[in-house]
Amino acid sequence: MSRRRLGGGRRRVRAGVVAMSCAAMLLAICGLGGVGTASASVPPLGPAFEFGVAQSGFQSEGYNRDSNWVRYGNQGRVAHRVGNAVDFYHRYAEDIARAKSLGVGIYRTSVEWSRVEPSRGRDDPAGWAFYDRVIRAVVDAGMRPMITLNHWVHPGWAVDLGGWNRPQMSADLVRFAERVVDRYSWADPLWITFNEPTEYVRRELMYGGVAPQNVGLMADGIVAAHRAVHRYIHRVQPGAQVSSNMAYYPIAGLQTWLESVFPQRMRDTLDFVGVDHYYSFSVTDASVANGASGEFWKSSQAPESIYYVLRHVAQQFPGKQIRVIENGLATDPQGRRPDGYRRADHLRDTVYWLQRARQDGIDVASYNYWSLTDNYEWGDFDSRFGLYTVDAERDPTLTRHPTDAVAAYREITRDNGVRPGYRPTRMPVTCSLVAVPDSCANPAVVR
Repeated sequence: MSRRRLGGGRRRVRAGVVAMSCAAMLLAICGLGGVGTASASVPPLGPAFEFGVAQSGFQSEGYNRDSNWVRYGNQGRVAHRVGNAVDFYHRYAEDIARAKSLGVGIYRTSVEWSRVEPSRGRDDPAGWAFYDRVIRAVVDAGMRPMITLNHWVHPGWAVDLGGWNRPQMSADLVRFAERVVDRYSWADPLWITFNEPTEYVRRELMYGGVAPQNVGLMADGIVAAHRAVHRYIHRVQPGAQVSSNMAYYPIAGLQTWLESVFPQRMRDTLDFVGVDHYYSFSVTDASVANGASGEFWKSSQAPESIYYVLRHVAQQFPGKQIRVIENGLATDPQGRRPDGYRRADHLRDTVYWLQRARQDGIDVASYNYWSLTDNYEWGDFDSRFGLYTVDAERDPTLTRHPTDAVAAYREITRDNGVRPGYRPTRMPVTCSLVAVPDSCANPAVVR
């Protein structure tokens, strides 16, 4: 998303009139009611439903090897260098123990390609040993690993060879992924081949990692690599579940087009549909635009938007199980939001709408909270998403402080959902644009 300025007073007035007219028409179409109520509570998610937490290696580990994202920081293309992030590299055991204490069953992380293959064709035994310890600790804690093979990061040597500007990049990544699969299939992990491939392409284009004329080459290479890795995983780990999670953009017309770029081209090799969703959009609230400046905590939340997303995905991918790979709430560095929305309330409200989706027959199987701890949010440490907050810039001890959502998540995992009779702290907004026309014409109903 980008911000544009309208020039001239008349142009601004005209734009305002048009916007108000469009909003009025949508409101007229959708009606002002739309939020029904009933006496019955939503049923719990059930024991088969899986809760989890999520992170990525690069954003959390620290002590990173040379990579595209280390270089973006060193070159000043982003506001902050990653530094040692929140030092998951040395604190993995205590963080995994924190996840266990939440009662979750899934622990998502990634294997950093640059850590295990710092130069082309040369593995680093110490790098592999680190991930051996992490995966073992997750399993020993009674959780199932969800392993991401590429979370937007590739080694510096791959950058020097041309990155995604060369067709051979896909084959290099597949060879790396096969080694990861060979090493960790014993843990029966869930697999994510590429995290948000659309965002991966967009950010590589933004920061100069891929030339504009090679965007199609990168997209084709990602699809080819995903398909090859999917085949390999199923040879090594029969019955495995493999996917590539999509970022859901709540912008009319954009999401369907983006789905044609990646998930629709992968649909026969998606054992489940993975979806990431954070922000809402409606005729009365366009604050999602704050994401263009990186001030995500200024984006208002309509928690029922996850319900619309799940409904949309179920319609677009019939017969596919759905897993929420990432969802969370951003605060500023002091843990504040202009709207006063608390992380615990957002978590409960979101889980309520997961229960509503299941009640309506949508096959959503799991939910990961992003993230376990605050971390490096792709260019800075300003947006805080963690269940545990960490001041990576000012606290040399990197102490993990629990937010109010820690206790809330423990209650949710214990009860397989929100308590009976729970009602969202925020009622559905009128005429959501998250999945138009459906989200406006068929509004979410609180029960």
